This record gives sequence, C-alpha cells and structure tokens, in this order.
Amino acid sequence: MSEQLKVPTMAEMMAEGKQPEILFWVGSAGSYDDRAKKITRAFVKILNKANVNFAVLGTEESNTGDVAKRAGNEFLFQMQAVMNIEVLNGYEVKRIVTCDPHSYNCIKNEYPGLGGNYEVIHHTQFIKELISSGRLTLEGNTYKGKRITFHDPCYLGRGNGVYDAPRDVLKKTNATLVEMKRHKSTALCCGAGGAQMFKDAEPGDKEVNVLRTEDALETQPQIIATGCPYCNTMMTDGVKFKEKESEIKVLDIAELIADA
Repeated sequence: MSEQLKVPTMAEMMAEGKQPEILFWVGSAGSYDDRAKKITRAFVKILNKANVNFAVLGTEESNTGDVAKRAGNEFLFQMQAVMNIEVLNGYEVKRIVTCDPHSYNCIKNEYPGLGGNYEVIHHTQFIKELISSGRLTLEGNTYKGKRITFHDPCYLGRGNGVYDAPRDVLKKTNATLVEMKRHKSTALCCGAGGAQMFKDAEPGDKEVNVLRTEDALETQPQIIATGCPYCNTMMTDGVKFKEKESEIKVLDIAELIADA
C-alpha cells in the first residue's frame, strides 16, 4: 500500500477505543492479485479524499467462502464464513463496503443464516453516496467526451438488482456512457462467476470472456468499466485476445473516480 494512503485496521481502532463509520472488506482478489490491488488502492484513495472514517480487518480477514460454496463445498464455506462472522461480530461491525460483488453477495445474503447480520454496500453505491452527500467532488474533466461502456457483474446486477449506482457514478465523470446490447438484467457473464474462473473452460468454440468482450467492442468504447476484480481480469484478457489493448482500457469504477 502506498505510503500516502491511510489504512487503519479494526484492531488499531479498538485499541484507541474508536469505531469506524464503515469496514472496508478488501476481499481475496483485492488483497493478493496484483491488478486487483490497484483497485483497492484507488478505493482507499477515494476514502481518504472524502475523509471517511474506515478500517480494514487486515490479517484477520479471511476468504468469504464464496468460491467454496459455488464449487459445492458447503462444509468449507461454513467453516470460513463462521470464522469471519466471529471476527466481525467481535468488533461489532454494522456496515461493510466492498469492491468485490462476490463478497458483497455472500456476506449480504448468506452470512445472516450463520449469525452474521450487516448492512453490506458495493463500493459504487458508497461512492454514489459520497458524491450525493457532497463529501466527494469530482474536480477535473479527465473523461469528458470519452466513450465508456459498463459491464454488469453478475453478482451485483442479476444477483442483487444493483444496476443504477455504477451508471450514476459514471455519469458524474462527464463521459459518454454507451450501453451494450446485453446489459442490466440481460447482461452476459464474463465467465468468472460461480468459481468458473478457477477451472478449465467447458467444451465449445469460444471463451465466454471473448464473447462478452465482443459485446463491449460493438459499442466502440475507449474504456470498458467494471465493478468487480474478477470481471476486470476476464475483460482485460478478452481485450488482449482481440489485440485491442493499445486502444481500449479496462478500468474499475473506483480507478476512474480516483483519477477523475
């Protein structure tokens, strides 16, 4: 993490007798994947700029168990989930923000059944909240006139009905938002969800991420915006497959806003 960024842990907060406004759940990709760590840094930059009182679990954060559950290992999922819930409840966490729709869906919808009840927010929803309340202002016109298309993450969009917040935030950049033919409830998966990212592709004549990238390329974008680190990887690979990486960037909305 950059020296300029302030990232307190819950343990440090507790030692000072403080309770943060939100817990930032970083997620496995945001913690360990080099590309996704840039998204984490961008979101922390936004939190610092908006003077948000937040904390992370740090080394106390474990995998949500999402991948284990999607792969059919319910026992492993419950072990991982209960371990996280004990930590979260121990810190009396009430509000969680994450850049990872898989963590968002898992903690929001599957932790309550195991004793973990929290308000869970996707980072695009929180960024929209910061802008709407005046805590975060976009000063430049970095993306004015740029053509941006947004790929809906399955676990954010179809899984939880969150379609507007990412688009509302993108509109604040003064970019031209262009929709793919398949978007919102009809959006195509990038091919990473349901633990598919960690297994060989099913037999067929085309990878799903290439098909989804073709959807995006039809809009003639300069930027493909994502709201999920796994979608970011799949769409980036798709752009490389199409040999368009010199023309089209794949960026998370947090990265777009952090540099706006």
